Amino acid sequence: MLQAMDLTGKTVIADRGYDMNNILELIEKQHALAVIPSRKHRNIQRNCGWWLYKERHLVECLFNKLKHYRRLATRYDKLSCTFAAFLSLASILLWLN
Repeated sequence: MLQAMDLTGKTVIADRGYDMNNILELIEKQHALAVIPSRKHRNIQRNCGWWLYKERHLVECLFNKLKHYRRLATRYDKLSCTFAAFLSLASILLWLN
């Protein structure tokens, strides 16, 4: 999936589960910044930008709040355009509160 994306000049933020050499090499080949903490068993611990990694928490909280909308969590909509429309509506409602 990362091979199909243009990551030039972007930042890829992921958790420890993605701390694999082949993924890190792929991100570096595309001239992107990998913000992935090292696993505890890695011999050489890499430096991770923790100030950027903490931004990941905000995204996870957004998904958690969106899952409170039953219609989004169970995906009742048949068409992807109606699902995307309700996703936009729910995001606006969260932003306004």
